[in-house]
Amino acid sequence: MTTVTVRLESPTLLTGEQWRARRDAHRRRVDALIGPYLAARRRGLKHPVIDFLFTYYSSRPSHVLRWHAGYGVTLADAAEYLQLRGYESADGGVRVGAEYLRRRLDSIESTIALLRATASRPARLGCFGLHEWAMVYRTDETRHDIPLRLGREGTDRVVEQMPLRCTHFDAFRFFTGPARPLNENQLTRDTQIDHEQPGCLHATMDLYRHCFGLAPLLPAELTVDCFELALRARDLDMRASPYDLRDLGYEPVAIETPAGRAEYVRRQSAIAEAGTELRAQVLERCAHLAEVARRA
Repeated sequence: MTTVTVRLESPTLLTGEQWRARRDAHRRRVDALIGPYLAARRRGLKHPVIDFLFTYYSSRPSHVLRWHAGYGVTLADAAEYLQLRGYESADGGVRVGAEYLRRRLDSIESTIALLRATASRPARLGCFGLHEWAMVYRTDETRHDIPLRLGREGTDRVVEQMPLRCTHFDAFRFFTGPARPLNENQLTRDTQIDHEQPGCLHATMDLYRHCFGLAPLLPAELTVDCFELALRARDLDMRASPYDLRDLGYEPVAIETPAGRAEYVRRQSAIAEAGTELRAQVLERCAHLAEVARRA
């Protein structure tokens, strides 16, 4: 993963040459990450792994492709940005307006509360990605038109023999009816903030959602950092799932075996560590934005 950190003390005025260079570098980075996927998507092809980051989050490729400098930076020679939400004319260029920042304060503060709660807890690494298994437990319906590696009975047996320890409501809510009572905790939207923890792959993927949801207040470099990590988390999510994705090049992480569980924890731990760093950056940015919004 290539993290591109943009500090809070970045220049407050970028010339046309400066911001276009950053924009072009951003687009090249996104193309390196998902260029072939986007080309296939334009042809109407579906992808059971990567599609999730757009369909589930109600996101669009433009949320990753479009470059923003973030709040507090004025762009010279950037009239095209006036067509985008949140921007206004400023002395010497175009910038995200203070009124738009004030209108987003509630969203910023709710993001801060959730991320701080998540960061305050130790990472739990014993879920083994069983949420995907719980979503197909004792049902003939699956979320993807892909065969199950162990078949229907084998998949159900794994759920029954291993503890369900999901801490993420937006995964838990898709559990089948018979799977829900098996989970360690009965999760609700109202108690989401009480259970989020940094070892959860979905909590890490959600960093991308937080970033594009607060655009254009956050710099695009931070958004694509979180998107790149979300790709890693989604990759592990589906390799450890009950689906057989080998025809698409995804060798399984067989969490039904001791070796597979050990591999899952190794990968999950590395993703959680990277997520901790990015969560701190998103929090720092959001705390700064909230402070400025309250003063504005």
